Amino acid sequence: MKKAFHLTSEGVQELQGELDKLVAKRSGIANKIKTAREQGDLSENAAYQGARDEQVQNESRVAEIENILKNTEIIKIKGKHSVVSVGCTVELKNNGKTLKYMIVGSVEANPMQYKISDESPIGVALLDQKVGDKVTISLPAGDTAYKITAIS
Repeated sequence: MKKAFHLTSEGVQELQGELDKLVAKRSGIANKIKTAREQGDLSENAAYQGARDEQVQNESRVAEIENILKNTEIIKIKGKHSVVSVGCTVELKNNGKTLKYMIVGSVEANPMQYKISDESPIGVALLDQKVGDKVTISLPAGDTAYKITAIS
């Protein structure tokens, strides 16, 4: 059974842009390999080995992105939500401090941009909760209690 990847339409566009750049990079890598081959002995040719490594990394990422895009379910972000679900933005309060997180799929997650995976401890704790609910999130640093103040 294939895994379905949950992405917003913006996330799909970002991945497609990355894929386009990687595909465009192929000819440059091929030229590096060709130039290095022309230097002779490949067993001790660092330029050749480096170019081949770059090609392997590039092709690996291309295959990964193609697989993700083939198996993507677009997250539909609608207006108001009564419960937290993937695609929602959740506002939390703890001791007067307010945090806002968007719940996204694991591929698109980026905690630095406050995009939390639905599979992360925070995401799991928030899913299916309502405004006013108190949620305890278990993290390595310890348990922290938050109150959900808004869902959009």
